[in-house]
Amino acid sequence: MENNKPANTIDPTVSWTSSISRHCRSGRLSAAALEFTRMRISGVEPNNVTFVTLLSGCAHFPSKSLDFGAAIHAFVRKLGFDVNDVKVGTAVVDMYCKCGRVDIARLCFDEMGVKNRVSWNTMIDGYMRNGELESAVQVFDEMPESDVVSYTTLIGGFVKRGHFEVALEWFQEMQLHGIQPDYVTIVAVLSACANLGAIGLGLWITRFVLSQHFKDNIRLNNSLIDMYSRCGCIEFARDVFENMPKRSLVSWNSIIVGFALNGNPNEALEYFNSMKNDGIEPDGVSFTGALTACSHAGLINEGLKLFNTMKREYKISPRIEHYGCIVDLYSRSGRLEEALNVIQNMPMKPNEVVVGSLLAACRTKGNVALAERLMNYIAKLDPGGDSNYVLLSNIYAADGSWQSASKVRRKMKYRGIQKKPGVSSIEIDCTVHEFVAGDKSHVDAECIYAMLENLTLELGISGYIPETSKKKLQASEDYTKKDKNNGQRKGGRKMEQITNNLQEKLAEWHLGLTFHSGDCKFNPLYSQSLESYTIE
Repeated sequence: MENNKPANTIDPTVSWTSSISRHCRSGRLSAAALEFTRMRISGVEPNNVTFVTLLSGCAHFPSKSLDFGAAIHAFVRKLGFDVNDVKVGTAVVDMYCKCGRVDIARLCFDEMGVKNRVSWNTMIDGYMRNGELESAVQVFDEMPESDVVSYTTLIGGFVKRGHFEVALEWFQEMQLHGIQPDYVTIVAVLSACANLGAIGLGLWITRFVLSQHFKDNIRLNNSLIDMYSRCGCIEFARDVFENMPKRSLVSWNSIIVGFALNGNPNEALEYFNSMKNDGIEPDGVSFTGALTACSHAGLINEGLKLFNTMKREYKISPRIEHYGCIVDLYSRSGRLEEALNVIQNMPMKPNEVVVGSLLAACRTKGNVALAERLMNYIAKLDPGGDSNYVLLSNIYAADGSWQSASKVRRKMKYRGIQKKPGVSSIEIDCTVHEFVAGDKSHVDAECIYAMLENLTLELGISGYIPETSKKKLQASEDYTKKDKNNGQRKGGRKMEQITNNLQEKLAEWHLGLTFHSGDCKFNPLYSQSLESYTIE
């Protein structure tokens, strides 16, 4: 008797798993669960690929899948797949990490009988994703053999959490261990450089990239443009952009925003128009860059025209950053009431940044009355924020309203709001040094202050008079006293110390020093920074 069974019969498990996979990729987890139930009812047994597919689907859509994922885990546990199959065990760990249950993920990880690099890296990524940085480093240290993914996971995680210096330290550690970074690593490191203004390391990264096979990677070049722009080297950013063999919308947006934020509004608008001429349709980010350029250039009519074009021609609904650009556009032009009208009629609730830009304009224009009205918004938007309260007190101080300024400071104290110290940083030999006002914690503090005293003396002899109007209030509170005999305020010398101990000056003095064998030497390049001071 002939066998009529087709030669190429499809395994029913593969067929069911393929159907489940389609639902998972589309985010239809309920349909995937129903399909899995039908598979079980039909008597077809799932395999490890089926479970990895279901668990991966839960991991990709964590907001609505924890319960379903836990049920799949229970079934997997019953069959022993989570302990004996490394792929299934890793998928379980990944699912719990992405659903925010890193504690359960760690239990499952510890229970795994076999672990590979993917398993270890998944656990490290889970800790970083959930903000448990120390635990991530601990798992990294316990890992039998780390690789480029392990280091990149740590570096990228620290960057996302704002620990940029730590991220660069791990990159240096990676280099010392001879592990070659890939383009994902470089993108994360460039982001850290951009946030720190570490142009020295950024230039080294550029040289490294040019020697690699991924030098034409679009995402990498976009990161280079962003890094150079945020470090103030806009011409380097232009060179990267012009030499790109292929550009994306992100490439255009990066260079447009870069020019706008570096005070080159004409170039920003030029590239914005070039992008449209090349057939690339602008998005909301593109218009943010163009509107920022108009604001910096004082092109009110052009900015308003772009705003209307964005809404009517491109059908882009303005977001809060676009309204913020319009507020800034009016504020910089001195049309403060119109800026306030934009804030009052925005379709969304204004944030402290939008209101703060108008408050800053009130200080520039000396409009105390409007500043007082804006505080009603600020008190509701950011009751615990310090910057706008300090700005209002400085507006009063500049106007000579010392009683009102002190009242604002007392209100801050009553509400438990403390002024956050400003931080200035400077990069020397690929190392970032940070300073706060009056900072003496730096290892070379004694040398820095010695240079500070010498340069302050030379500037005074040359006729330099420090600008102190912006520090009057702080000085009046912290460093002046009433003389009992004549009521005269003392503390002029203290005022000079306040001005000289500002964190940005400490950073500049540090730049002027070259440290060699413990001796302080003046750096001739420092003379360039003296041009920012007025010699009368």
